[in-house]
Parts: sequence; C-alpha cells; structure tokens
Amino acid sequence: MQRTTREEGWRAKEVHLRELLLAGLAGDNPAYQVFLTELSAHLRAFLRKRLARLPDEVEDLVQESLIAVHNQRHTYDAGQPLSAWVQAIARYKLVDLLRRRAAQDVLNDPLDDEADFFSTADAQAAEARRDLNKLLDELPDQHRLPIIHTKLEGLSVQEAAKLTGMSESAIKVGVHRGLKALAARIRGSA
Repeated sequence: MQRTTREEGWRAKEVHLRELLLAGLAGDNPAYQVFLTELSAHLRAFLRKRLARLPDEVEDLVQESLIAVHNQRHTYDAGQPLSAWVQAIARYKLVDLLRRRAAQDVLNDPLDDEADFFSTADAQAAEARRDLNKLLDELPDQHRLPIIHTKLEGLSVQEAAKLTGMSESAIKVGVHRGLKALAARIRGSA
C-alpha cells in the first residue's frame, strides 16, 4: 500500500468536502450536515493556529465562520477550490474579531494617571513648530513665503502668488528650492 503525501491528503479532503457541499446545494441535507461538521474541524484547526493568544475566541469564530459559509453558500463557484473560498470567509471573520478587540482595547484603556491625559504631544508639537520656524527664518523670502503659504497654510499656488506678488512659477520654484535648502540644513550639510 502506497503512502499518500500531505498534498495528496489535502487534495482528498478538498475533493471530499467539495462533493459534500455540492450535494448539499443540490438538496441532500444529510450530506450538507456532514459537510458543516467536517468543515468545523478544519476551521477550528485553521483558527486555533492564528488565535494562539486568544484561545477563548476560537470556538466563537468557528461558529461565526460556519454561519457565514452557510449564508454565502450560494456564492460558491464549483470551478474554484473550496478551501480558498472557506479560508477567505474565515479570514474576514478573523479580521473582524481583531478589529473589534482593538477597538475594545482602545475604549477600555484606563486613564490611571491623569498626567498621561495631558501628554507631552502638545509640547513636542510646539517644539517642532519652533524648530521649523527657526529653519524657515534662515531662508530668503522667495523660498520661505511660498513654503509658508502653500505647505503650512494650505493655499493654492495661485493664491500664494496673489498674496506675495510673485508669479505662479516663482512660487513653485521657491517651494522646491526652499524645501531642498531646508532638507540640507536639517542634514547639516549647509
């Protein structure tokens, strides 16, 4: 008796489950019940590997995936591999779970320390603005003003040109050369 390789085993399972599903879709209820039972074991193994840190969630996700497979059974294309279709559904359910958990973690994050509420982000932003202003002050007006008006204030090239009295092409050139000069100063090469 010849030993089957893993790949042959997977193919045999694929063919078996596919035949059960197709029989179920054709109205064979017992075959469909067997399909769901056998599929649940495969889903459980698939999800257990991916939820090693959340073992309590595996069974719920298996059930959600089975419900989704049942509800979407009419979308299965018999010309495509069953495993790919089922895995896509299970992955969507897994992603949904992880998103829900991430949202819960954010919402349930305790504010133990009031000082954390008043984080240093504002202070860091103010420091960054101060440093940027120092660097911009070193630039000539034809570079500094286009950067301030278009990049920091969000004006269009046309609006910046009107405001400064410069041409639109001068604004574009000023932004380009000014950013290049800023980058060189930040790197310390100018």
